[in-house]
Amino acid sequence: MTARLYLPRPHAAQYRVLQESKRFNVLCCGRRWGKTTIAIDRLIRPALAGKPVAWFAPSYKLLSEVWRTIHTSLAEVTARKNESERWVALATGGKIDCWSLDDPDAGRGRAYSRVVIDEAAMVSDLELAWEQSVRPMLSDHRGSAWIISTPKGTANYFHALFQRGRDGGQPEWASWQMPTSTNPYIAADEIASAKLDITDLAFAQEYMAQFVSWAGAVFRRITDAVGEILPEPAAMIGVDWGRTGDSTVFTALSARGHLVAMDRFRGVEYSLQRQRLAEFWKRTGAQCWIVAEENSMGGPVVEQLQRDGLPVVGFSTTSASKAAIIERLALAFERGTITIPDDPVLIGELQAFEGSRSPSGLMRYGAPAGVHDDCVMSLAIGWAALQEPRERQQYWDAHSATVSDQYVPYQISSI
Repeated sequence: MTARLYLPRPHAAQYRVLQESKRFNVLCCGRRWGKTTIAIDRLIRPALAGKPVAWFAPSYKLLSEVWRTIHTSLAEVTARKNESERWVALATGGKIDCWSLDDPDAGRGRAYSRVVIDEAAMVSDLELAWEQSVRPMLSDHRGSAWIISTPKGTANYFHALFQRGRDGGQPEWASWQMPTSTNPYIAADEIASAKLDITDLAFAQEYMAQFVSWAGAVFRRITDAVGEILPEPAAMIGVDWGRTGDSTVFTALSARGHLVAMDRFRGVEYSLQRQRLAEFWKRTGAQCWIVAEENSMGGPVVEQLQRDGLPVVGFSTTSASKAAIIERLALAFERGTITIPDDPVLIGELQAFEGSRSPSGLMRYGAPAGVHDDCVMSLAIGWAALQEPRERQQYWDAHSATVSDQYVPYQISSI
């Protein structure tokens, strides 16, 4: 028996995604871009090759249309199917299971060669589902994943997974941001018409595929601060330490308020982190001060760096000191006095960073659950030390006893 299947031809933007894909792929798209079409294609092909695959949706309601498309498209090569349990077994030996993530343990214990998580931003327990259920399903076959969605704000795990694809330290991950306009089958005047009918935030999210904060956003004008960074010596380095789950981040700032260099890594023991900081300091001019977080294990690390002869002072992060440096950094973005590179991880963290008021009336700042803020904190610590001359001198006077006498603070003019 010979069967002929007709699969959609990808448009240019879809073809680019297919060419750049890796093992774990996060696709953030505007409405009507064609994300479901490309994801069905990614699932059908390994199933036709005899592999077990699975589709996950936030609910059975959102699963229904995809299920109909899948089993209708594969009717000529279907050996068996179960409408109530939503699975289809193919004559090639492959099988496609469809699950609802109303239960984050759906499909637990199965093994798959490829999975798709559809409308991932709408999955309420996406972190739990991915880490404890879906990801382990891929181990037997060393399988791959496509995590697709239109964005829904920044305070969700889909945004966190998207950031992994932008992080050079995650070589198995890739992510794309595809606005509706990159689908050639959606008329430009229709997109223009939609822009007139809905709010700017809704248009940015639904059509531009942008992660927007609907409430509690701390930093604005982030993209306005992105610019070309020309080589210039650093005047200050901010350090936020990490070890396993979090990253260690060094950010070097020039006297003019430009973020001239950044280093980010994780899973490195502290003695090597000290060596990397020393090399980073040398590369960025070896004339600037270093301000490093001293909470927890940061204290002994800072002390050892001082014994090594580096001009380091500690920064103690408390609720009050964190609020002060974050608000100072937010003001820099408002005033346009800071310039940052087009670094997707940094920009993603800045966009996701939130503020809320505690019952006592104090502001609390941090990243949403599942999202990191290591770049933000490193930048905020470094920026706080780049203050007006009088404040800056008072800061160094207060800390001068802790710094090696062989160094003189780098003199920087008012910003």
